[in-house]
Amino acid sequence: MILDPLAERYLSHLRVEGGLSVNTVEAYRRDLSKFHSYLHRTGAILLGVPTPETMTGFLRSLQEARLSRTSSVRCLSAIRGWFRFLMRERMIEESPTIGLAPISRGVRLPKTLSQQEVMALLDLGAVPTLEDLRDRTMVELLYATGLRVSELVMTEIAQMNLDVGYLRVTGKGAKQRLVPMGEVARQLLLQYVEEARPRLLKKRTSRYVFVSRRGGPLTRQAFWKLLRSRARRAGITKVISPHMLRHSFATHLIEGGADLRSVQVMLGHANIATTQIYTHIERGRLKLVHDRYFPRAERRHEGKS
Repeated sequence: MILDPLAERYLSHLRVEGGLSVNTVEAYRRDLSKFHSYLHRTGAILLGVPTPETMTGFLRSLQEARLSRTSSVRCLSAIRGWFRFLMRERMIEESPTIGLAPISRGVRLPKTLSQQEVMALLDLGAVPTLEDLRDRTMVELLYATGLRVSELVMTEIAQMNLDVGYLRVTGKGAKQRLVPMGEVARQLLLQYVEEARPRLLKKRTSRYVFVSRRGGPLTRQAFWKLLRSRARRAGITKVISPHMLRHSFATHLIEGGADLRSVQVMLGHANIATTQIYTHIERGRLKLVHDRYFPRAERRHEGKS
């Protein structure tokens, strides 16, 4: 949806000066559209600058629409930023969001695969096709590096260093980071680049690592589809997503003793608070270990039986 020129300037400001990704800016565009639709629907647009009461009513409408807490938080963030922008442009004197109670995010633990499920997925029997070698390499690399799916499909040849075994990744906000990969992933990637990729390209050129038979980069949607197909073949009954492998990568590292700061760098989180969600999973695992092995905990369970 195309918004008014001033709103488009705000979105352009977020992309260029704020360094937000295209996907995030589009999400903010949808949030602003929701807000503008609400103002028109309720007639508040005719009253000029929205009031705090208008904002409260809008948040209530998000609840009634059963919008998720995460989406509601992002929506409010987009609108707060919008009013800050209007204040800088001297279009309004004060933001109607001042004093508005923040929406609690709560603690939502990420969905992960167990190490056994990951191994079943990665050790899936090979099929003698170019696509299968490409797909095996992508799944192995995704788990080995914790990349976002957008980072995986947009990986370029120039970003690889297969002698040392790392990728130079451009993540959110155009921030770059170096991510190491395991030896299995390095060997698979080397085999794919030398054997399958040239045959998929058929003398065409591409700067992207993972390509289709048409020569273009594989899309995120195509990777989702192939990942779920491979998960079914591996006997995994969970509804799997690329982000589950990213979560699993981080969780398994921390369970193995990795420090939080290192995991933060590998994931490309700007704030370590984002990475700390994985410590909730670790604490849950420790509780299970405690209940299983601590003598007095064992007696407590025996007393209940």
